[in-house]
This record gives sequence, structure tokens and C-alpha cells, in this order.
Amino acid sequence: MKQKTAHKKVFVVGQNTPPAALLNTPVPHKSVWKWGPDNRLPEALAALARSSTIHRRIINDKADYISGAGLTVDEYAPSTARLINLANPRGQSLRTIIQRIALDRCLFGNAFLEIVTNPQKTKLALFHQDATKCRLTKDNQHVIIHHDWKTYNPREARTLPLYPLWETSDNGKSLRAVIHYKDYEPMFEHYGLPKYIAGLGASAIVWKTDQWNISRLDNAFQPSGVMVLDGDTDSEQEATEIAKLAEERFAGKPGQVMFLVKNGIDNDTTKFVPITTSSDGDWKSLHDQAVSDIIIAHSWFRTLSGMEYASGFSADRVQHEYNIALNTLIRVEQQEIIEPVRALCADIFAENTQSLDFINKPPFDVKPAYMRVWEARKADGYDYDPNDPAQQLFLAQI
Repeated sequence: MKQKTAHKKVFVVGQNTPPAALLNTPVPHKSVWKWGPDNRLPEALAALARSSTIHRRIINDKADYISGAGLTVDEYAPSTARLINLANPRGQSLRTIIQRIALDRCLFGNAFLEIVTNPQKTKLALFHQDATKCRLTKDNQHVIIHHDWKTYNPREARTLPLYPLWETSDNGKSLRAVIHYKDYEPMFEHYGLPKYIAGLGASAIVWKTDQWNISRLDNAFQPSGVMVLDGDTDSEQEATEIAKLAEERFAGKPGQVMFLVKNGIDNDTTKFVPITTSSDGDWKSLHDQAVSDIIIAHSWFRTLSGMEYASGFSADRVQHEYNIALNTLIRVEQQEIIEPVRALCADIFAENTQSLDFINKPPFDVKPAYMRVWEARKADGYDYDPNDPAQQLFLAQI
């Protein structure tokens, strides 16, 4: 008797859904679009961000600025307002979810937002999915989530459809989908590329110069050199092994000593030959140039990442650069992130969600030269009442 093959069923928004559909049908590794030549580009980008100080600082700062100080919506969208305060049963706010989405977009050029609702579409929960765990299937309709793509096991993976497709789970108790955010890049159809992709070499240079300085510090800034010892080796092979071991252990590490054994003669000629170098200035210039290249690759600003404070804090420059970043990068990224959420809330809650937007605040508060009394109290965080009789009397006496 021929056995029937179980097929995954896909359901479109607005259509009636059967009570259950299999979400965990095993998907072979070859059915996934590779993310990088070895399918592990996200892990490499994450490792680099954890190693390069300037690179990591810029990514974190950009994500914080993009997620803003929170979100707001008009009072005629009460369900959306509740979602802002509580986005999922884990107690996370919508701002927390979006901050992680923004971080993944800045780091990987891709981000994944999981959507959960009930079959009646009266409730909504949003979850961030770690981009390093997500891959796209070759049907371009699903996302596979696996905890470790180095040891991929289809039985341990989850499969979710790309919004606006829905699939049922939990024995028909919920509908699930995923929104895939990606930065556009020519020739890259399935995954986006991060904006700093041209600065990978500069990030590696900053990491290597840091390692150079750590090596010098570990060796108390002592000069490198060669210790020449008199003596015989038992064989040519032993001499070669000594030279190879010294090269592997000491090459490129300042303050290290390489030992060289030569044939003995009548007089003891043991000596230390220091290796002098005057390349410290070159290393510093290389580091500074790499830092500048990283900032340019990120399309970011030095003062917004705290790189100009050593020469004095300039409030005006910070304010001007923030305004430029707000109007050229931050708001663009915010709109790309919030537009699918607006459409989703409008679909689920049947509300007008065009007012759902970010609250943006500059890095520090700046008061205008002239303010009303209650405006000044509001700016300082105090209680205020623009109709307070005492304040009205004060204004009348000015």
C-alpha cells in the first residue's frame, strides 16, 4: 500500500483556516538559501562586532537612536496602544522588540519579527527572532529557525511562513507568520547586506591594532629580539623544529624572544640581538584611519558615538549632527520598520494606525531661550498645568 506524503499547508490572510497545520515538517538543508558562501555569514558578522570596539559602539548607538525613546499612537487606536505597552506574554514592550529589530538590521542588514494571533484575529503578540538563527527556504515563502546552523538538524528546526501568509500551530489555537526586514543590495535577492559591508577590512584593522597593543602591554613594552645560543642539535630535523616552534610562538608579538641554536665553537658567543622598530607612529595612523573608514562605512557621525569628547564636549556639534542623522537616516529606518507593524495592527485590530510613530529625543535636553512657565516645568520633568491661576497671574504681571 502506497503511503501518503504529508504536505505543509499554507493559508492566506482572510481565508478560513483548518484547525491545525504542521509547522515542524522537516526541511532539508539543501532547500535553504545560503546566507553567505558557507551559510554562516551572520555568525561571522556577530563575532566581528564583538571584537571591534568602534564598530560595536556605532551599531549599538544606531539601534538606540532608531528605536527612539518609545512609541505613541492616537487615542482612537486603543488596541494598538495596549500593544505598545505589552507586545507579548513575556512582558516586553513594543519599543524593546523594535530595538532588537533595529540592532539586527544595523548588524546583519536583516531582521525577523514573529507574529502570533488567534484564529479569530482579535489578539496580537510580537516576538523578535535572532537573525543568526533564521534562513529562507527556496520557495521564498517560509523562514526556518534553527539554534545552530553549524550542526543543522531538520527535526530540531521550526518553519514559519512569511507574512502575509499564515499557518496554524498549537493544535489550531494560534496563527503564526514572520516579517522579514532586509536592506536592499543589488545582486542580493534573498538576504540584505549591512550598510557597513565595505568597512569590514577597517573593522578588522581596528581589532588587530588593539591586539598589538595588548601584546605590548602583556610584555611590559620590552623589545623583541633573537637570543643566539651556542650548542649543537642532534639532527637537522630537530633544528628545523626549534625554528618552526619559535616562529609560531613569537612571530608578530612585540616583546617576545626567539631562541636560535647554532653550532658551538671554542669561544662562547651567546648574545641577545634586539629587533628595533620605529613603526609605532605608523600603527597609530593606521588605527585612526581605520576608525574614520568605519564611521564612513556606517554612514554615521563621530560625535554621536562619543569619539570627539577627548578634544572637548561641543553641545552645538552634537545637536547639529543629531538633527542631520534624524532627517537623513534615523527617520528613514524608523519608517521602514514601523510601516509593516502599522499594516499588521490595522489588519488585526481594524484600527486606523497611521498615527503609530516613534518618539525621538536628542541626546540631551535643550531649552529654547523663551518658554512658558508650564513648558519649562514640563521640560524639567515637574508637574505642570497651563491653566493654573497662579501661573496665569504670574504671566499677567510680567
